[in-house]
Amino acid sequence: MEICSSQHGSSIMWFFRDRGFDDKSIDEMFKKCKRLEGAQRERASENWAYLKSIGIQERKLPSIVSKCPKILTLGLHEKLVPMVECLSTLGTKPHEVASAIVKFPHILSHSVEEKLCPLLAFFQALGVPEKQLGKMILLNPRLISYSIESKLTEIADFLASLGLARDGMVGKVMAKNPFIMGYSVEKRLRPTSEFLRSVGLTEHDLQTVAMNFPEVLCRDVNKVLKPNLDFLKRCGFGDGQIAALVTGFPPILIKSVRNSLEPRIKFLVEVMGRQIDEVIDYPDFFRHGLKKRLESRHKLLKQKNIACSLSEMLECNQKKFLMKFGLFEGYA
Repeated sequence: MEICSSQHGSSIMWFFRDRGFDDKSIDEMFKKCKRLEGAQRERASENWAYLKSIGIQERKLPSIVSKCPKILTLGLHEKLVPMVECLSTLGTKPHEVASAIVKFPHILSHSVEEKLCPLLAFFQALGVPEKQLGKMILLNPRLISYSIESKLTEIADFLASLGLARDGMVGKVMAKNPFIMGYSVEKRLRPTSEFLRSVGLTEHDLQTVAMNFPEVLCRDVNKVLKPNLDFLKRCGFGDGQIAALVTGFPPILIKSVRNSLEPRIKFLVEVMGRQIDEVIDYPDFFRHGLKKRLESRHKLLKQKNIACSLSEMLECNQKKFLMKFGLFEGYA
């Protein structure tokens, strides 16, 4: 223990010990952040107290500081307060800023003028609506660490290359799924879009996927999309049918085979007694909850011996469904 104290500034050492950090984690923080060597206990205490004051629970502070020890060395009024105040103007809910800092503590080490303002301007230029700007950054605070020139511009150019006209559509995709910007264009997004084309999706279909289900573009071809495609082939769907299914409901390629697709197909064929290709006309079948929607509605229709298509059965809310088939008595 003495060795540790003599190696590092003893004033800051006591600060860490008082807060329950062990020698191993203290050493790791000193390796991560050379500035800790000359750090003052008073500044560290002041910054720690400030983080508590903005709504971060004390039990989460050790993990925040371990990830980004530099936070304790930054000027409170020069660095931390301006960033927190700026982020607060972007948030709409009370604890959004605190939870963004917990997710990505390094956000506090960036500069409002040099990083946050240019980032907001970049997204605004792409057509991200004002009220979505804050939501994006607080949902994925890591965005502040990405280079606008090399990383974010590349993502924007890739989305534009899918034919999403620049007038706000690229911005809408980014706002819908801010995590898309964390992926590599060459290693992830382009291979996925090429795979979707190989399955039979047209340029227009790809744009629809990007606009409505950007998470599909983010998934790994070999680990997720191919196994799902193989499952659909094993079920007996032909290439054209698979193209229709994926176009109609793109998440079919990223849903869990074991927990989502397989139980629904089984229910369709074995319990409902329907032909498997009925889902080609209604791919949204895979969107509906198995217990909540499929099983309960099938049961009600069976009691009354009513035959109908999948879309008639599922494409309406509960009240309309009961009215359409006169099922109010059986339901009460």
